[in-house]
Amino acid sequence: MDIKSVLDDRVIRSDLFAVNKEDALEKMTEMLQKAGYVDDAAGFIADVMQRESLGCTGIGNYVAIPHGKSPSVSKVGIAIVKLQNEIEWETNDGRGVRVIFLFAVGTDNENAMQHLKLLAQVAGKLGNDEVVEKLLNAGSVEEIKTIFE
Repeated sequence: MDIKSVLDDRVIRSDLFAVNKEDALEKMTEMLQKAGYVDDAAGFIADVMQRESLGCTGIGNYVAIPHGKSPSVSKVGIAIVKLQNEIEWETNDGRGVRVIFLFAVGTDNENAMQHLKLLAQVAGKLGNDEVVEKLLNAGSVEEIKTIFE
């Protein structure tokens, strides 16, 4: 499984407005639920917030990669949003967040392996400052998807 295979227009937004981390995660979870990735939104958010309590998922450069293994996930996927505004988030560089990759990962071993592969691919891309700059300036879902092709 590679990142291109999980890019789904239904769970990518280039203009999401959120007031804070919780609001962003709720809106992204709603997108995942509507698209059939998550069965139980409240359970999924609880699992993601549990993971958030263990350590920082804001990797710096205005990017966060929240995730959490959850029995509420019916299909592995990634919701990607570029926010209209910067929101507060615990990050490695003390900046807020403008781009979020929310990983939907089930609890079985196969899901865990797929998650690690996808996370490595995303992290590899995000290690490039030019890629992050393109994400921060993306004006459409197509522009976001093109970055990962």
